[in-house]
Amino acid sequence: MILFQNDNVTVFQSALFQTNSTVVATDDCIIIVDPTWLPHEINEIKEFVDSIKKDRPIYLYFTHGDFDHIIGYNAFPTAQTIGSENLHNHPEKEIKVAKIRQFYNDNYINYVEPIEFPRVDLIISEEGQEIKIGQTTLRFYTAPGHTKDGLFLYIENLGVWITGDYLSDFELPIVFDSVKSYYNTLDKAEELISKFELTLLIPGHGQVSSNKEEINRRIELGRNYLKRLQNAVQENKEAEINSFETEFLFPSGFTKYCHESNVNNMKKEFSLV
Repeated sequence: MILFQNDNVTVFQSALFQTNSTVVATDDCIIIVDPTWLPHEINEIKEFVDSIKKDRPIYLYFTHGDFDHIIGYNAFPTAQTIGSENLHNHPEKEIKVAKIRQFYNDNYINYVEPIEFPRVDLIISEEGQEIKIGQTTLRFYTAPGHTKDGLFLYIENLGVWITGDYLSDFELPIVFDSVKSYYNTLDKAEELISKFELTLLIPGHGQVSSNKEEINRRIELGRNYLKRLQNAVQENKEAEINSFETEFLFPSGFTKYCHESNVNNMKKEFSLV
């Protein structure tokens, strides 16, 4: 379904995990971000793009390589792909592809497009790297922590900031890469928001926002969660550590796995024992 729409931006939100896929239309190009989950949802995005693209080039940008964010890759075979250098060199491409296939099989879903890990045409290897398409400027910032290959996009002409799996209104930090990197990415987000002429934040899950106070609240929410978990780990308070699992809004096997990943990474990086 369409979660948000204005003259340039359309955000589609999946029924699964409140996952956002975004289409940005400028005079110069169409930018598709993380088209996902179910085949009919991806097809809705595809039909929308076909209805508006005219003769504009299409770019397909992946915020990171988690399988729920790359699942719609082959629905847009003519698009030029954009991703981080760490996405391009992802060490677990076959594992991500296997997860997509398993998701389809677990849910008895028929699919048409081949299942592949994205091949990256335009590789982002430098902090603040720009891609200029006519009068449209895309500026990219590395965002490790959740995953090593995370990448922010700021569309300067529109003031649109796309953050992947950071700055959700409800989802707590999920650390599959590094807690220290996650802290640094939150610090970077705080710095960037003070510089951006921001009109719209689009996270990978949950609600968009145009309110800087709300966005800063989300940054602090993530930082506070990590700090409290860090303190509990350093003080070896197992009961308190276990209680953090209950802070996830939609308790499930997945959030249990996320909690365990957070704790394991926190112990690896910050344990005093």
